[in-house]
Amino acid sequence: MVWVVLVGIGLIAGSIGSLVGLGGGIIIVPSLLYLGTSTDIIDELTPQIAVGVSTVIMIFTGLSSTLSYLKHKVVDYKAGLVFFIGSSPGGIIGAYVNRNLNVEAFSLYFGIFMVFMAIVLLVKDRLKPMVFKPGKGKIVKTYKTDNGHSFSYGYHPLIAVLITFVVGFSSGLFGIGGGALMVPVMMLLFFFPPHMAVATSMFMVFLSSITNSITHISLGNVNWPYALALIPGAWFGAKLGAFINTRLNSASLENMLKIVLIIIGLRLIYQGITG
Repeated sequence: MVWVVLVGIGLIAGSIGSLVGLGGGIIIVPSLLYLGTSTDIIDELTPQIAVGVSTVIMIFTGLSSTLSYLKHKVVDYKAGLVFFIGSSPGGIIGAYVNRNLNVEAFSLYFGIFMVFMAIVLLVKDRLKPMVFKPGKGKIVKTYKTDNGHSFSYGYHPLIAVLITFVVGFSSGLFGIGGGALMVPVMMLLFFFPPHMAVATSMFMVFLSSITNSITHISLGNVNWPYALALIPGAWFGAKLGAFINTRLNSASLENMLKIVLIIIGLRLIYQGITG
């Protein structure tokens, strides 16, 4: 029963995470906390264990998604590596900060963060990015779609590293992939085409999760039986999400995700306040 439930959670997390570039941790962490505190399906676990397990799963979600997006040539590897320079140290620091949080504090902060992510996703489609202007020090690239449309996008490496440091810190602290913040940033500030933003985000999630996982493993924050149960579902779910992303408009699922984020976030905030 435990394995069936965890494989199912991994499948859902991998599918949603890969589809919209979030990584899947926003599903795994609250699910583990809920199952551990409100049901008898799994033993009660600490926020540190939930986050540690999630970061390990993000390796497989990110790798599976990246391999799938490879076929469609929508991953900007150089940009992903630049973003990783900032996200990697941020994730390590976030993992160490995480060990000082109890269940109530973690639930409160994570709940606030999830509501914030929902708001970011809610407004990103309504915001118009500034007109792209190539400038001194910027890395400028052009992406041509299958339909022949060309998109110019670019970023300043230093600004990108500073932003991804914050994204990485959030990832290490809460066990999420960081894509919920990175995808809107890439689209609004760096002018990435949507599909490329999602695909490149998952590549960054893969790289960041490796360093985050090493840190959490060294801190003893990984329950390996739970992780091994989640990995198969996350792997195939990520492939499914990437498949859907390249063929369908993900707006409907993204709208559902916003609602889910708000509901789960508010519940975690309530749980954190009431204890």
